[in-house]
Amino acid sequence: MLISILIIDIALVAWSVHLMQQAARYRESSFVLAGILVAISAVAMVVVYFLMGSCIDHLTQMSHHAYSYM
Repeated sequence: MLISILIIDIALVAWSVHLMQQAARYRESSFVLAGILVAISAVAMVVVYFLMGSCIDHLTQMSHHAYSYM
């Protein structure tokens, strides 16, 4: 799962760089905004992945403790 997330993030970063290059070529500020938004989404995707992994680990540990008391 981590490999697929990293591949998607690399693709998003490459797209962001492409949009920034288009912004420099055409002197267009909307490409800059689009590139920034794509880069932020790539970062957010990684953050959510690690937060959810931590949350799932915590819930798994809680369920193991609940069954050990029974």
